[in-house]
Amino acid sequence: MKLRLYDTYARELRDFEPLKPGKAGLYCCGPTVYNYAHIGNLRTYIFEDVLRRTLAFNGYAVLHVMNITDVGHLVSDADSGEDKMEAGARRTGKTAWEIAELYTEAFQRDLRQLNILEPDVWCRATDHIEEQIAMIQCIEANGYTYRTDDGIYFDSSRLVDYGHLARLHKEGLAAGTRVETGDKRNATDFALWKFSPPGVVRQMEWESPWGVGFPGWHIECSAMSVKYLGPLFDIHCGGKDHIPVHHTNEIAQTEACYDTQLANYWLHGYFLQTDQAKMAKSAGEFLRMQTLNDRGYDPLAYRYLCISAHYRSDLNFSWDSLDGASTALERLRTLVYDGPAGGSVEPEFAGRFTAQINDDLNTPRALAVVWDLARSKLDAADRKATLLHIDEVLGLQLAAWKPAEEVIPEEISALVAARQAARAAKDWAQADAARERLQTLGYEVEDTPDGPQVRRRKQVPAD
Repeated sequence: MKLRLYDTYARELRDFEPLKPGKAGLYCCGPTVYNYAHIGNLRTYIFEDVLRRTLAFNGYAVLHVMNITDVGHLVSDADSGEDKMEAGARRTGKTAWEIAELYTEAFQRDLRQLNILEPDVWCRATDHIEEQIAMIQCIEANGYTYRTDDGIYFDSSRLVDYGHLARLHKEGLAAGTRVETGDKRNATDFALWKFSPPGVVRQMEWESPWGVGFPGWHIECSAMSVKYLGPLFDIHCGGKDHIPVHHTNEIAQTEACYDTQLANYWLHGYFLQTDQAKMAKSAGEFLRMQTLNDRGYDPLAYRYLCISAHYRSDLNFSWDSLDGASTALERLRTLVYDGPAGGSVEPEFAGRFTAQINDDLNTPRALAVVWDLARSKLDAADRKATLLHIDEVLGLQLAAWKPAEEVIPEEISALVAARQAARAAKDWAQADAARERLQTLGYEVEDTPDGPQVRRRKQVPAD
């Protein structure tokens, strides 16, 4: 049951072999905090959370690092246009620093709602300008940079295998792409440091050996991952849209400075779609966690929906599919809540689950095992213990759920009191009549040492 992961760099499933025995270094590209995260963004973080939990499930001590991009991500991946943070500041009327704090807190709140484990290290780009400058200097000293009117650029022609991650064919791309006030030598070159435009007052800019300006988007992840995980670590994750530009350029920078590909495994989550179109902020209106909350959905129903599809397949979002996920989650919660404590993890079901989750995080098949377990004739206590064991990976918080407190109608309370009075008077016929009336009205009563407990009769859903 060895853990196997699909490595985008190699384009194949590979057994996971950590660089350090028993440990796993994991870097996940975090948000650009110029706006709220949409639920398509959050699907990627759910996949990464399942990966992290699976690594721990397999006994690895995980060091999880995530960046916060709060400077340098331009509107265009071609290093042109405005910094998204500056644009966000203008849109909101707040400072770039204020919106960075606002949207960082909103993103972290979304992660908590989805039961996504917090990274061991949060690293903000603006807190690591010194490290980024130092890495650019290293790249420059090794002869991989050139200067234009608007910045310091990486010369991708110097790397024979540039673009291997995305299988780019450089010869098929047009050279001499214009970049606002400067010219790139090659279409695939990218900015390491951008100069502040003359006469423009930026909220975020710093002194550097090349002049006042700000770092490019790609250098932050290379510099910060190296700082916390080293120049070669185990796993780097992100969305599949990072493959052709952002992650390709991270690798190029690290090869130029440290002669490594930065990460030993590259994993990428696929898109959430609405009506077959990728969800993106650039489309205008987008769904965020607050949208789901406002419609009365439990955030963990969205988590369930995401893990019902493989992370390497696009997932089409609809309200009907979210309704289905809500129903399935409710059934699992009720099954665990009603199960007695004190059971043991059942080896066969646990082993079947592990085999599926270790097969490149195959959550749909892992969920199929969960439902086989739920429908099994296994002892209820053992079934509960096994579901809770499995939930260490799925992260659905099954152990924490409790049914909402019911408000018992006055008519029902009166019937319960009448039944109690009949029992006290040993009028068993009257007590039975009261119980039958309660059942007719959809309630059941249980006699306990603490007195009668009344609740709605459970409706057992069909398989």
